Amino acid sequence: MPDARGSVLIFLKAEPFAQSVKKALETNGYSGTIVGTESLALTEVKSKVPCLIILDHGSGSVVNFRRMSMLSTVPIVAVQDGNISCEDEDCLTEYDQDVDLVVCGQSVRELVARVRAILRRRDAGVKTNTQYHAGNLRMDLDRHEVQINGHSVDLTPKEFQILKQFLESPRRVFSRQEMLNRVWGEGYALEEHALDVHIHSLRQKIEQNPAIPTFLLTVRGVGYKLRA
Repeated sequence: MPDARGSVLIFLKAEPFAQSVKKALETNGYSGTIVGTESLALTEVKSKVPCLIILDHGSGSVVNFRRMSMLSTVPIVAVQDGNISCEDEDCLTEYDQDVDLVVCGQSVRELVARVRAILRRRDAGVKTNTQYHAGNLRMDLDRHEVQINGHSVDLTPKEFQILKQFLESPRRVFSRQEMLNRVWGEGYALEEHALDVHIHSLRQKIEQNPAIPTFLLTVRGVGYKLRA
């Protein structure tokens, strides 16, 4: 029987596959809710925020889901039809839209194993701290808010997660690859330059003078650190 670990929203076109995924999830202690349209999916998440969303690769719904504040940090797994080859560019596009994992042609058993791994990492990362401070920078996890001098800053989900990693370990130097692994997960096909792009965007939003940062400092030849 499913326990209280969370409900997974299953938004897949192939009904038999969706049913198989739901059954496998419930065997592993998670409840699953199957929806057939985006409107039903949006109605469902408004009544109960899922712990994870599984949808079809290439679904335009990802953008609409990420626009909802309640889903900004909910992991999303995109599944590619096993009869269609996965193209690197397509996968990178998914990751750019804040999909957390693209699964290509995996069996139900392997898909559920990957979902369980994501949720285990999420649960293991839950900390008692709900607020972080660094100078005039404030992060409130419960409210999913970041403020500078009392003014709210609008961050993307990935920017929020990157900043959270720095705030959890002030003064620690993170290599680019280590930060990519922490935020996107190990094994993702992302170049280290992808982190530089996000750091640049973060600095534009939280630094008084992005050209001369006081929070997110570059450690030449190594990576980045937060100066508390």
